[in-house]
Amino acid sequence: DAFQAFHINPTLVQKFLKPLLIGELAPGEPSQDRDKNSQLVEDFRTLRKTAEDMNLFRANPLFFSLYLGHIIAMEVLAWLMVSYFGTGWITTLFLACILTTSQAQAGWLQHDFGHLSVFKKSSWNHIIHKFVIGHLKGASANWWNHRHFQHHAKPNIFKKDPDVNMLHIFVLGDTQPVEYGKKKLKYLPYNHQHEYFFLSEYLPCTLPFSLNATATLLANTKGWHLVPQSALVFRKTFHHSEKHFLRKCHFLSKKKWQQMYENLHDKFLESHWFVWVTQMNHIPMEIDCEKHRDWLSSQVAATCNIEQSFFNDWFTGHLNFQIEHHLFPTMPRHNFWKVKPLVKSLCAKYGVQYEEKPLRKAFVDIVG
Repeated sequence: DAFQAFHINPTLVQKFLKPLLIGELAPGEPSQDRDKNSQLVEDFRTLRKTAEDMNLFRANPLFFSLYLGHIIAMEVLAWLMVSYFGTGWITTLFLACILTTSQAQAGWLQHDFGHLSVFKKSSWNHIIHKFVIGHLKGASANWWNHRHFQHHAKPNIFKKDPDVNMLHIFVLGDTQPVEYGKKKLKYLPYNHQHEYFFLSEYLPCTLPFSLNATATLLANTKGWHLVPQSALVFRKTFHHSEKHFLRKCHFLSKKKWQQMYENLHDKFLESHWFVWVTQMNHIPMEIDCEKHRDWLSSQVAATCNIEQSFFNDWFTGHLNFQIEHHLFPTMPRHNFWKVKPLVKSLCAKYGVQYEEKPLRKAFVDIVG
């Protein structure tokens, strides 16, 4: 189920698996996954087949064209504002809001292409993904894929999901704090982590994020084809991409503290936007060790949805449909609402908790 969930052309990918075959378990050999409900697994596969028959895995080109268009329009508007109005405080505040929005939305868009949910061919998705995350965001597509697919395969599973591997900063779930307590490990005052969370959420979209992406990329590079992505990340880190160039020309006559404010204000806002949206679906859910559950049960246990509205859909990049996204990562986001009733019905049939909450409560639950 996991293999089928991640690939839009399983037949093609199967060819790459042949050299990796070690052997096959004998029919009577015990399996770690032996406790799965076979009927639930079968019903989920039937649900997926139904979604395929409904063409829910077919993207609407107009939706993604307009989405990319509104991001580029905001970037162009920011350039024009600098060109015509300079870098006064009023202009800077407007610029911060515009660039924050464009960067956040570009983050959600690269997520679509990274999951191969737009084009029918993987190669087309990869090309546009590298453009959006590389040129609009200044991060590495390979680095993102390397981490994000581990997260999707084993969400909220210790030692398998890199998104909950934050041991030197936070202890998460019910198991990890007890483990750390017994081993007397203490890197930070974890009893205050709900307070320093607000400071730490500034980091993902600023310098450490870019340097971490670059370091990881270079550490795993075995071919020169990845070097251009390294250059993109470094360019973003130290030059804040082309959109800041005109502002930097104007900075020469300004005080240093104002320069820093104008340069980092939009990154500060974007980082908060990014962290709150990405954490609201997972951090309040079960975080534990591997339990070898079926695909549906494991994904729903680690994810929750946020109530649908036009604003919520846009603000979160449709990550408010996190359950449907985790079950069908290659499904175009504009079809999540169509498959949602089928997923809820299947969960109700087998007593699997399907959690959905208002946006405000989701944010409060993070701190809780």
